[in-house]
Amino acid sequence: MPHRTVTIASSVGLHARPASVFARAAAATGVPVRIARPGTAPVDASSLLLVMGLALQHGEPVELAAEGDGADAALDGLADLLATDLDATA
Repeated sequence: MPHRTVTIASSVGLHARPASVFARAAAATGVPVRIARPGTAPVDASSLLLVMGLALQHGEPVELAAEGDGADAALDGLADLLATDLDATA
């Protein structure tokens, strides 16, 4: 299963607007995507509530994993998204 580790760049972490942008992007990939803190159980990355429940902070590393056709491309795009300060692009 392809995976990526990326650091949260959004200045407020992955809360509210940044979490919404990320969850919508994960859902739009068309492949099952999971997100987790390293060493913890992953959650469905397309679920806004589950993503917000992780309470991820700025500078914190996260692991993304996906499976199926297009998983690598989906992870590349989502990793790029998380590496961007999503509040700065409002």
